[in-house]
Amino acid sequence: MNAIVTSMIANLYAEPNGTSELIDELLYGMPVQIIEELDDYWLHVQTTYQYQGYCRKVNLLRDNVKTSAWRLEATHVISQSFADILQHPRIQSSKLITLVKGSIVRDLQDEALDSQWASIQLATGERGYLRKKWLTEKIADNSLPEQEFRENVVQTALSYITTPYRWGGKSPLGIDCSGLCSMAYMLNGVLIFRDAKIVEGFPIKEIALAQMQKGDLLYFPGHVALYIGDSLYVHASLDGNEVNINSLNAQHLLYREDLATTITAVGSYFAD
Repeated sequence: MNAIVTSMIANLYAEPNGTSELIDELLYGMPVQIIEELDDYWLHVQTTYQYQGYCRKVNLLRDNVKTSAWRLEATHVISQSFADILQHPRIQSSKLITLVKGSIVRDLQDEALDSQWASIQLATGERGYLRKKWLTEKIADNSLPEQEFRENVVQTALSYITTPYRWGGKSPLGIDCSGLCSMAYMLNGVLIFRDAKIVEGFPIKEIALAQMQKGDLLYFPGHVALYIGDSLYVHASLDGNEVNINSLNAQHLLYREDLATTITAVGSYFAD
């Protein structure tokens, strides 16, 4: 059985109870595969990026036919930090739902609308409206030249600057280190492993530190950051505050000795 996330954010837990560890967040419109129905409240699910956990049934629309159609037709994502989906194309309208960056919707391409507005369909079938500039075509697979892709990944990661740290989070409302890196890649058409390590079968491969370029990943014990060039990296900070920038250069004001001296690996999508 397949399903679609119908909550703004659906928590993915390590165990089927709300007090267990939050290991990931599923954003609106994301399709998942149901591995097992446990009881009246919980499902064991797997994401499109092969991550498994437990999600409450109330957060999902369970329907194979609708999910299959959604995968084909829902080709746009929210590009703003968050966007209110309104019942009518005017700012005074009441709200259907608020969606965060990375949420997936179907663009209805209504040419009769004012050019500032876009009409979308939600996974539930409801029609809503939002500012057109907040809607972007989803990149299903990366086809860009290497340097352009690297730059886009960096800019996507930087768009989360000052986002509060949230363990297991991956939205502008709160994000963790691997959530930041995985979203930077996902929004550019590449699915990488969700946690802070290199895993066989995913497109990130280990390279030498000397080969590192912007967009590559820096791994530390239990932590991951995205290199942005000039000895700088962006990350959801280990000290639990927010997404910020630090340096590997001991002479730089943003130097973090605890991280610069504990690098365990460097990973790249462009490894030979």
